[in-house]
Amino acid sequence: MTMRFTARARRGMVALAVTAGLALGAAGCGGGGDDGKSSQPSASSSKSGGSNTNAQEGQSDTPLAELKGEDGLLLQITSADRDSGGFVTVNGTFKNDGSQSLVIPSILRGDETEIVQHGTSLGGATLVDSQGKKRYYVLRDTEGRPLTTTGLSTIEAGQTIPVFMQFPAPPTSTTEVTLQLPTFSSGTIKISG
Repeated sequence: MTMRFTARARRGMVALAVTAGLALGAAGCGGGGDDGKSSQPSASSSKSGGSNTNAQEGQSDTPLAELKGEDGLLLQITSADRDSGGFVTVNGTFKNDGSQSLVIPSILRGDETEIVQHGTSLGGATLVDSQGKKRYYVLRDTEGRPLTTTGLSTIEAGQTIPVFMQFPAPPTSTTEVTLQLPTFSSGTIKISG
């Protein structure tokens, strides 16, 4: 009988601790007061969430570069913005100029073990700074996921898919870099910011 009472008391204490933890967590996530600052998400949080396609806002219609891939696949680069946080975000669109649906090639993710285990992405992309003689690879989060559009599978004929890639920023004196992506032609892009 004492063991049953002890077990029931322990369950009650665990339930109380879980409830208190959830209440504190919810209170910590509350909006709080308005301190006069505008609420803008950081660039890294808004663009590192996999297939987040809102990265295309406020960009011009004329692409900075067009990289041609196999079977009519086209990557149009619409912007390359330097951030004060020390990285460059490259935005663009995949377009299928062919007459049939295409499977996005898995080779675009590159062949690094950390990236391969996270599915199809643009993890194989690099920026080449020929002035500084350096190559910059796609950034990764703490779990090894590439900071690019992920979950790419197929693209229908005539369809466009917004994409992004984040890289470490080259020195501010470097304003032009070459974007390279496996199976695509290279393209020179101008970094703004």
